[in-house]
Amino acid sequence: MLDRVRRPWSDHSAERLLGAVACLLAVGIILMIVFIVRGAWPTFSHEGLSWLGSGGSPDSQLGAMAYTSSKPPPSAFVVHAWPLIYGTILTAGFAVLFALAISLAASIFIVDFAPPLVRRTMKPIIRLLAAVPGVLYGLVGILVLVPLINKYLVTESEQQSVANVIQLTGGGLGITIVLVTLMITPIMTALITDALESVPRAWREGAIALGLNPLRATLAVSLRAIRPAIIAATGLAAARAIGEAIVVSMVSGGNSFAPNPADGKIFFFEPVETLGSEIVRVAEDLGAPAVHSTLYAFAALLLFSSFALSLSAYLVKLPLRRYQVSS
Repeated sequence: MLDRVRRPWSDHSAERLLGAVACLLAVGIILMIVFIVRGAWPTFSHEGLSWLGSGGSPDSQLGAMAYTSSKPPPSAFVVHAWPLIYGTILTAGFAVLFALAISLAASIFIVDFAPPLVRRTMKPIIRLLAAVPGVLYGLVGILVLVPLINKYLVTESEQQSVANVIQLTGGGLGITIVLVTLMITPIMTALITDALESVPRAWREGAIALGLNPLRATLAVSLRAIRPAIIAATGLAAARAIGEAIVVSMVSGGNSFAPNPADGKIFFFEPVETLGSEIVRVAEDLGAPAVHSTLYAFAALLLFSSFALSLSAYLVKLPLRRYQVSS
């Protein structure tokens, strides 16, 4: 009877299986990079890096590409993506800053100050929110928040003041930042909460015994110990914010306009497009070779940005490793 019991895998067999899975993932990533760069190569070969600059509307330029021939001339690949890059930086930058502040405050409350019942309730709720599909946030935004903003926050005088330049409809930079912040905050909160819980309680209690109040003890000891985890959570959230497409395309206003901070309050109501949302908006024209190559160039830029974020987070964490909590 005992001979029929299946023997557990040896360490060597498990090591080989995990190594094979890791190699498959690495090969998949390499193939994805090659696939994207290959698709974007016509744009890089004709435009170099000049397409990263400003000049004209990307919407109009991509629209003109849709009507080019199956073998377009080099002039058909002209596009200036700076408004999209600028919109991506604005949206992701503000969202990550707001999400980091909210996540730190929420994590500190959950771990060190919340009653046990509240702590046990909030942790699964936060994980549930982190798994909510982005399109649900977009539906709430386009069906509820955008009409409310257009009705109560954007005045008629403000609409008239920029009527010759752009149309204010309620969708724009502000609501996009709010929704992207709501999407990435649960992810950051869950990661930072787990990191805070890994800090030995004796460290914080020792700081309190030396005279620090509980909040100061958390800030001076616990947060200092988990700085690598905070950086990792921020990098992960920033990568998601940069690549978010569906939500942004639903509530951003549908125009690759570059919001101007000098416009004051109107700045947050002006429409914006990001690289990801532009890919979604123009995807129906992928049959045109020039559009096909340009959208792949946008995807390559997003891929490079995610890689740069990951590398930057790793380099920043290196000098902080001596503070990291050992598991």
